[in-house]
Amino acid sequence: MIDIADLQRRNAPLRAFVDFDREARAGDGPLADLTAGIKSNIAVRGLPWTGGMGHRRGVVAERDAAVVARLREAGAAILGTLNMDEAALGAVTDNAFFGRTHNPLRLGYTAGGSSGGSGAAVAAGLCDFALGTDTLGSVRIPAAYCGIYGLKPTLGSVDTEGIVFLDGRLDTIGPLARDVETLARTWQIIGRDREEGEDEFSRLVTLRDLAAVECQPVVIAGYQRVVAALELDSIQINLPANPTAIRLAALAGAGQALIRDLREHRDAASEELKTILQLVEQLPENEALLNATRRAMRDALRDDGVLLMPTTPHVAFAHGTRPPASQADFTGLANVAGLPALALPSGQDPTGLPASVQLVGPAGSERRLIALARQLDAKLAAYSAPA
Repeated sequence: MIDIADLQRRNAPLRAFVDFDREARAGDGPLADLTAGIKSNIAVRGLPWTGGMGHRRGVVAERDAAVVARLREAGAAILGTLNMDEAALGAVTDNAFFGRTHNPLRLGYTAGGSSGGSGAAVAAGLCDFALGTDTLGSVRIPAAYCGIYGLKPTLGSVDTEGIVFLDGRLDTIGPLARDVETLARTWQIIGRDREEGEDEFSRLVTLRDLAAVECQPVVIAGYQRVVAALELDSIQINLPANPTAIRLAALAGAGQALIRDLREHRDAASEELKTILQLVEQLPENEALLNATRRAMRDALRDDGVLLMPTTPHVAFAHGTRPPASQADFTGLANVAGLPALALPSGQDPTGLPASVQLVGPAGSERRLIALARQLDAKLAAYSAPA
């Protein structure tokens, strides 16, 4: 029996869930012992399907998105929908229409975004796993800030029917969980595996000097711990440009469907979103840079390499402060290349806020990434539940 009233009480200080399904129940199948929350840009039948946008509050999903239907068929109890940045543009989850999501590790701090509700709900134990969407890091950034695990799959490896797209060239649906095993079980249901085995990676790829991205000491320390733990032959690569330039090139042309939609609802967007969209519309396109980035990463990884980077250059920050401009500098690279990436905890700063690293593999290597994360997790023991 799922106690929705208790979940509502526990959710109140966090604002992770925005809508609960009072009829939620487990079914029969391999996930019958698990509960799930779904980011509110993914359709859940009978619940508002908002994409974090105020003018969609009256849009109720008539049926489940394909990925949600698969989870129900596997027996998972779908508890409700989760808060997110408005239109999935952002990495803070301080939503003008649906409220501010707090990090369960420290109230008053961001849970990341745009899948911030997903990260907060999982970290707080409100659900066993959650689905988020990832355009330039929106699964992995909340995983990093909330000290949990998040998987961005290979582009096209999860059915995206039934989501409100930000950018179909980049968007993927991915799971977040408090442990690698739950991540693996969820992936077995929602993913389209391209590889049959779980051969180990034989080479470690890193960015030379971390591409000159400034990182906090705790992030560097966690990254170095993982380098030492991997014990693989390693190579360093240079990117064709700095990560910020690559990320901005990826944003150029994003959200065109959203922009058209908001033109029909001129007063529907917050002033912040309008400003962001104006900036995005002004970004120059640079497909040559994006193609060069894809080639550089894929050529470096080949079939047997794994790229290690920090997930974010810093730990979670306080709501109301200016978000660091470099939040998605590392995460956006996997989206540009269309490659799978898995974020996992790598340590904590002196105040208890978590740091995170991410593993990026060749296309279709999700199971290998999960297997490697499982090995690293046993060595690092970096996950810590909220007090």
